[in-house]
Amino acid sequence: MSRPLPRPLADPLRSLLRRGRAWLGASHYGARLAAEVSRFRDDIEVHALPPIYHYWSDRYVRPKLETFGFSHPDAFFLTYIEECCVRAASSADCSKRIISLGAGNCDTEVRLARALLDRGRSDFVIECLDLNDAMLDRGRAHAADQGVGAHVMPVRGDFNAWRPDKPYDCIIANHSLHHVLALEHLFTGVADGLAAHGRFVVSDMIGRNGHQRWPEALAIVREFWSELPTSYRYNRQLQRQEEEFLNWDCSISGFEGIRAQDILPLLVDRFAFDIFIGFGNVIDPFVDRSFGPNFSTDSEWDKAFIDRVHARDEAEMAAGRIKPTHMLAVMRPGRAEDQTPDRGTSTPRAAIRSPD
Repeated sequence: MSRPLPRPLADPLRSLLRRGRAWLGASHYGARLAAEVSRFRDDIEVHALPPIYHYWSDRYVRPKLETFGFSHPDAFFLTYIEECCVRAASSADCSKRIISLGAGNCDTEVRLARALLDRGRSDFVIECLDLNDAMLDRGRAHAADQGVGAHVMPVRGDFNAWRPDKPYDCIIANHSLHHVLALEHLFTGVADGLAAHGRFVVSDMIGRNGHQRWPEALAIVREFWSELPTSYRYNRQLQRQEEEFLNWDCSISGFEGIRAQDILPLLVDRFAFDIFIGFGNVIDPFVDRSFGPNFSTDSEWDKAFIDRVHARDEAEMAAGRIKPTHMLAVMRPGRAEDQTPDRGTSTPRAAIRSPD
């Protein structure tokens, strides 16, 4: 008969198991890094999603965001970058410093720069930190083409080793944190690099590592999966049929979702939240790049199916049985308290799904 380990051994082992994928990745960092660079070298549409995703987000996520005064992620970033710039107006250095961590092709940053210029603000530079030279070259060319070359500065660097060399009025991360192995190091750098009036503005995935489903969500996904016609169960990304939904760990070779489940707990320990918006979970596999292309926005059955999955998602999250896998957050150095932020859908602490 097996006996439980003594607590002095069990607790450290449990902690190690929680981070096992991340630390295993650290020992093969070079190979993972090469896989990541290779994967995105020719990826021009990094954030492209299937039409059914936009059906879902326009119908359900957009109204949630509009209660906060913006309707999509670009507007979210623009709103809080502008607020940071306004707070920095009285500083001695009139050039507002913004950095985007893991900017990739710099497409979001170019759009933000263009929007800031169109609103009459020209006193800013957005640094675009990324390790992939090919993506940064595309970003540089795109910025010049859009007339914002003087305001968008591609910077080669690994955010796992990044340290700020000056204060920033705003630090943004657009779906890049779930690629970071050294989250503790990066978040320390963010806290150190923010000016007193600065904010850390993030849109990202905060579900299980490798974008897997936790058991309670996996059971619901498979419940809906059983309703799908065979043709809807084809994985477009991995090019395989999945008669039963496979809880695939996509962090195996690269950094996709490598420590996604650690993002929110670490942020809660290191930052105070102005805004926290959590959403989505069970809906993810049905609208993402793997299976989302199998759905048509012209099909009433398809849309009704997505509507039902979303409704179940909302009911399960409201009951506390599952946690959100997406977040938008605005933070400042400090520590999150248990009360709701100034504005938000819930407390960030309440949105954490503990591996235990």
